Amino acid sequence: MLLKALIVCLLIFIVLNLFRALPVMLKGKQDQPMSRHLGRRVLFSVFLFALLLIALASGYITPNPRPY
Repeated sequence: MLLKALIVCLLIFIVLNLFRALPVMLKGKQDQPMSRHLGRRVLFSVFLFALLLIALASGYITPNPRPY
């Protein structure tokens, strides 16, 4: 259950960083560069993907055998 909560928190943080980069993209110059937010989003996306792969390999989560 803790793993699923961590996955949800990471997804929320990824979307939050995407929306934090939006005003910088629309307005132009800000005190922080847009690449900071987008880079953080990419970093946490890679971390989340690696976490999912490790959880699948170790058996903490199981994939859906019949998705249809």
